[in-house]
Amino acid sequence: MSKTAAIYTLGCKVNQYESSAIGDLFRQAGYVIVDFEQPADVYVINTCTVTHLGDRKSRQIIRRAAKQNPAAVIVVTGCYAQTSPGEVLEIPGVDLVVGTRDKSRIVKLVEAHSGERGPVNAVVDVMASDCFEELPVPAEQGKTRAFLKIQEGCNSFCAYCIIPYARGPVRSRLPENVLRSATELVNQGFQEVVLTGIHIGAYGQDFHGQNINLGWLVERLAKVPGLTRLRLGSVEPHDINDALIEPWPITPTFAATCISRCRAGTTKSWPG
Repeated sequence: MSKTAAIYTLGCKVNQYESSAIGDLFRQAGYVIVDFEQPADVYVINTCTVTHLGDRKSRQIIRRAAKQNPAAVIVVTGCYAQTSPGEVLEIPGVDLVVGTRDKSRIVKLVEAHSGERGPVNAVVDVMASDCFEELPVPAEQGKTRAFLKIQEGCNSFCAYCIIPYARGPVRSRLPENVLRSATELVNQGFQEVVLTGIHIGAYGQDFHGQNINLGWLVERLAKVPGLTRLRLGSVEPHDINDALIEPWPITPTFAATCISRCRAGTTKSWPG
């Protein structure tokens, strides 16, 4: 009989994307993904820590999973796990704590933990990360729209924000990998791709001396045959510059998305 896994996601679109990818990894390993409210052999809680409410909600969900099946392997990953692994390990029932890195190894870590009771802290120093961690592009997305993660981390270190400490420095996905994934999504029938990440406006900052940025990537994605619409998940106002705007294809499907994002960051009146 196949093993079962259940996944609960708190927080942002990036977490949702990564949870879907983790689900695909479990499926590839022969697991059946079940609803979180059902009994499962493995529970994965992908946590959030942007606010104290996110921390509290994460703890509540972890405890709920432990009650549903005390014999299950409880895996806690995500931003709360990264920033507060000690707190997570103290929650009864937790078996494995994985931060925001090594999500691609969660299935292997679970298999290695099988039969070994007692919590394991598998969190690594995310600030030492220097490359983008590849995860499978989720197979189960919307009917026509698919999300595509292109970037991880943030270098801004705003005084009020914990994200750089939870996600680490900027790591951009190699452009050839982004283009390959976009082509695969189109071939699967998706007409629209939404670029997502922690700070997508910083795309390419870590490709030192290569003159690669978000505008450069958009220009090349626009040439993917069959891609009729490209959206930016979220761009900070200070990242909307000539490098992003000038190469944007002058077609109704692409330009409409660009303008809608620009409107969100200005009080100026726009023509049309």
